[in-house]
Amino acid sequence: MSPNRLASVSSDDLATCVGCGLCLPHCPTFRVSGEEGLSPRGRIATMKGLSTGEIDFDATAVRVLDTCVQCRACEPACPSGVPYGRMIEAATTEMADSKLVTPWWLRLGLRGLRHHRLLLMTRPALVLAQRLRLAPRRIGPGRLSWRNGPPVTSTASSPDIWVFTGCVMDVWQRHTHRAVADLAKLLGLTVATPAASGSCCGALHTHAGMHEQSLELARRTMKSMPGDAPIVVDSAGCGAALKAYGEPFGHRVIDAVEWFAEHMDHPAVVARVEQAARNSSRPTVVIQDPCHHRHVQKVHGSTRRVLEPFVDIIELSDDGLCCGAGGAYSLMHPDLAEEIRDRKVRHIQSRVDDSSTVIVASANPGCSMFLAQAGLNVRHPIDIVADIILRQGENQRE
Repeated sequence: MSPNRLASVSSDDLATCVGCGLCLPHCPTFRVSGEEGLSPRGRIATMKGLSTGEIDFDATAVRVLDTCVQCRACEPACPSGVPYGRMIEAATTEMADSKLVTPWWLRLGLRGLRHHRLLLMTRPALVLAQRLRLAPRRIGPGRLSWRNGPPVTSTASSPDIWVFTGCVMDVWQRHTHRAVADLAKLLGLTVATPAASGSCCGALHTHAGMHEQSLELARRTMKSMPGDAPIVVDSAGCGAALKAYGEPFGHRVIDAVEWFAEHMDHPAVVARVEQAARNSSRPTVVIQDPCHHRHVQKVHGSTRRVLEPFVDIIELSDDGLCCGAGGAYSLMHPDLAEEIRDRKVRHIQSRVDDSSTVIVASANPGCSMFLAQAGLNVRHPIDIVADIILRQGENQRE
């Protein structure tokens, strides 16, 4: 049953938008569609109309709001400080509560994220489906290997840092967790991973409007990492969600590149930087800033700091425009998502001679998997740096 009005978005928040339109060039759905309704200004106008009852909660209004990627690129572009992320999350939650968005199969899948052992079983099933060419092209992160590798092993009950492993990241990109742990070992730090109850932070649930489930998962996650040690997160979307939990827990959360950037002056790292400076063979890396890295956490500068001593960086000139992944967005709105991704891929290809030989650095699993489906070689910045640093260490021992 559709609500009569949109009741969850505050009138004060709605009033902050003056309709200047400076957000439009930064909105991925507006860029590919050219529709005013599919821009932040257009969506806020729809929210205002729904809040006052001037327009109905019909299929058009739902489409306008539900097709937002929630990249939040409009927020730093807005001179009035419109809290768009808070507004669209509230509207999505209200629509999800009324069963207007987030279909049953997506709800079922998101509920499964808390069952980590069951989730891990999806990897070999998907690999088999890939080998048999039965897996839909839009599902999964490009060609997977059979083996996920061992999990990170806790080295202390009261660690120097926690390595947040999460749900999706631990299934598809566990090697990045191991890279974080290996770099921590290089720095002389002990690590621990969350208890099983903290295997999902609820970020995807928030994105889909499943507010109560996201709160429950947040409570479980906070209990799974007691104490006051920093919590290192190598998924940009998860890091943004964990930082938003509030104090004191949120203050402990630090993104993995942000964390390692703070240790670039460590003697063990300085030695590797000096060795890299003598190496004439440096990989070329294009940086793709995930939206929750650039627009929400605002830690994209750390990516440059950790990569620059070891690789030749190619910057994109699209102001961090979204790649189209957006949590489950690419499943819910595949046509729009792929149009957005195509723009990103074309822009990357315009900056390099051969995109097949260039590494694309992206610090979010959704972005990296979605871009990998387009044939790009995408790696986490921490993986790139860890490979170079640890390989140098092995060469030194030899």
